[in-house]
Amino acid sequence: MIKYKLTCKDCDIMFDSWFSTSKEYERLKKKKFLNCHICNSSNIEKTLMSPSILNSKNNVKTKILNKKYKQAKETIAEYQKFVKDNFDYVGENFAHEARSIHYKNKKSSKGIYGTATKEDLKALKEEGIETETLPWIKNTAN
Repeated sequence: MIKYKLTCKDCDIMFDSWFSTSKEYERLKKKKFLNCHICNSSNIEKTLMSPSILNSKNNVKTKILNKKYKQAKETIAEYQKFVKDNFDYVGENFAHEARSIHYKNKKSSKGIYGTATKEDLKALKEEGIETETLPWIKNTAN
């Protein structure tokens, strides 16, 4: 297997892709089977890539990054637990419920949390309704 860093010449996005061989990349390119996942253009080119070499220095960096990732994930999990314990879940009705509380001067004993689109959050902000966005990690531990 070989990994290439590719760039779309139309939208200038860079992404990685795996190929069984360098000939396979050329074959797919010739048949115009390589497409940009953003703009669907077939104007894709290989770019320069540095080889990935494993050494003890890289291994130490990887361990440090993995530790920081784990710490960040644990912190987010703590925030999620706090939110779940102290706020009412309203699901995809978040924007509606937030407006209901705001405009009816409804004082609920708990705050709310749920999901909303970026457009909903922008509209709520324009209406003077304060919201916060938190990263949410699904619990995939078995």
